[in-house]
Amino acid sequence: MAKTVFITGASSGLGEGMAREFAKRGYNLILAARRKESLDQLAAELAKKSPALRIDTIKLDVTDVAAVQKSIPELAKTVGKLDIVVANAGVAGGGAIGSDKFDEDAAIVQTNILGAMATIDSAVKLFKQQGSGQIVGIASVAGFRGLPGASVYCASKAAIATYMDALQLELHKSPIDVTCLYPGYIDTPINNKMKSRPFLIDVEKGSRILVDLIEKKVKKSTVPVYPWNVVGQLLKVIPQSLLAGRV
Repeated sequence: MAKTVFITGASSGLGEGMAREFAKRGYNLILAARRKESLDQLAAELAKKSPALRIDTIKLDVTDVAAVQKSIPELAKTVGKLDIVVANAGVAGGGAIGSDKFDEDAAIVQTNILGAMATIDSAVKLFKQQGSGQIVGIASVAGFRGLPGASVYCASKAAIATYMDALQLELHKSPIDVTCLYPGYIDTPINNKMKSRPFLIDVEKGSRILVDLIEKKVKKSTVPVYPWNVVGQLLKVIPQSLLAGRV
């Protein structure tokens, strides 16, 4: 019987890429995002290629915590069971600290931290009731160290990484699997206006690696594994003088 995957932020970027990759591998999908029209277009495309799959869409803003807490158990009841929940929805933006962009910073916190936590928390409660499941949190290599001009985005991804660390300890030896992934630069709208994107890979390759790691049920990994498993650790110890600069 095909497994069912629930993905937030599935209307573009890595969420859309993972949806395409999971569909190729025969998974049923529940796709969530704020842009329902984009989700429906994606679902129709995937259904045409894989008519045997069940593909549902739901308009969901993860910053609406009550809606998240209500939707996940209802969706599980509708489809029978959720096997994997991917807390992927995220936004970038903001600016240097003290640059009058605090409204943007607050929005990043609402989506990347509170929205992801609400998704993960609801999934844990469901999977405890089911007795099985896999929770996937999408962090970022940006979470390894705060960088100039991206303080809140870096902090938000570090927060999710730490949250997932705690969750792995809480669910140690339980039937629930916990996976935290740290993508590097993958060519998506969230980073395509940046001047520098070292070790850039395309969405198709990035999504394939992400789904490979999810299927292997790894506890944590950078994406791709190399060179970011090395670079990510170096970021933590590089002298400030080499990273500091005007923003």
